[in-house]
Amino acid sequence: IDGYNACVYVDPTPDLLKSLKKRQQEDQKKQALLQELKGKPNTTLDGKTINVFANIGGMSDVGAVQQNDAGGVGLFRTEFVYLNCKDFPTEDYQFEAYKQVVESLAPRKVVVRTCDIGADKTVDYMKLDHEDNPALGYRAIRICLTRKDFFKTQLRALLRASAYGNMSIMFPMITSLRELQDAKAVLEECRAELTAEGVKMGQNIEVGTMIETPAAVLIADELAAECDFFSIGTNDLIGYTMCADRGNDTISNLYQVYYPAVLRSLKNIIESGVKAGIMVGMCGEAAADPLLEPLLISWGLEEFSMSAPSILRARKTISQWTKAECDELAEKALACNTAAEVKALLESAAR
Repeated sequence: IDGYNACVYVDPTPDLLKSLKKRQQEDQKKQALLQELKGKPNTTLDGKTINVFANIGGMSDVGAVQQNDAGGVGLFRTEFVYLNCKDFPTEDYQFEAYKQVVESLAPRKVVVRTCDIGADKTVDYMKLDHEDNPALGYRAIRICLTRKDFFKTQLRALLRASAYGNMSIMFPMITSLRELQDAKAVLEECRAELTAEGVKMGQNIEVGTMIETPAAVLIADELAAECDFFSIGTNDLIGYTMCADRGNDTISNLYQVYYPAVLRSLKNIIESGVKAGIMVGMCGEAAADPLLEPLLISWGLEEFSMSAPSILRARKTISQWTKAECDELAEKALACNTAAEVKALLESAAR
């Protein structure tokens, strides 16, 4: 199995097997060298430190976070709490699930995304209607804001769990300022209820939003005024920007982060956050792309979050560049007219 090139060889010839084993040995050597970066800072050649965090789905992923030396969690996908249940998870059940994670990783930061059910992630007990285009339908924050009791159950559990670690809360699939304001209002309602009940909660919990829709990109400056941080969800952002389903092989060439429209969107998001004085991170798969990372450094991204096994490789990439070099490369990339040109440029500059 060659995962790098998405190939499976059945009954390979001796020569092919020899070639694949050689590549496997080279890969193992590279992985061994990366292990030497454990305990080292994520610092550019000219001294800028960048957070490199991990994406997780629950307590079962915490070991990988620690093993790969992540600085924290940039995306805790809470929908897996719902997907693993046969009925609506109770407040106490969710509290224990979130508490375990934040307590195990304390004092490292854990950014928790509120329930992102819908589209390709559904559960029977929610009785969601069939939709012809669920990716553009009733999902994520849209469900939460119209099923307030459902939303409050999660938010109360999160606020209770925040007392046991360093938690930030993030809302997904935001497309308007009103959605963000309404979500924050429900959060404050829950906070007031728990305060009245004498329940302990974390102090100064940061509240942010995922930027993963073209609508959010276009009003990023307004959203930044209401947020403590942004986290860019490139998986959906690429698909929505390029109108391309990443699971459709026929148009897979369109699902690339290197398209000028996507790159300009990323630059706008990051610069809007920087101008507003808030932290901007990225939790989509593109955060682990060593070709893209110099551009993100240039534009001011402060936090890269990715699958745990990619963390040490990202640390290596960050350590090989200066900000000035990243700026020069980013300027050239933005001058390109096609994704192919951008990728060729970045590959030629790769270290």
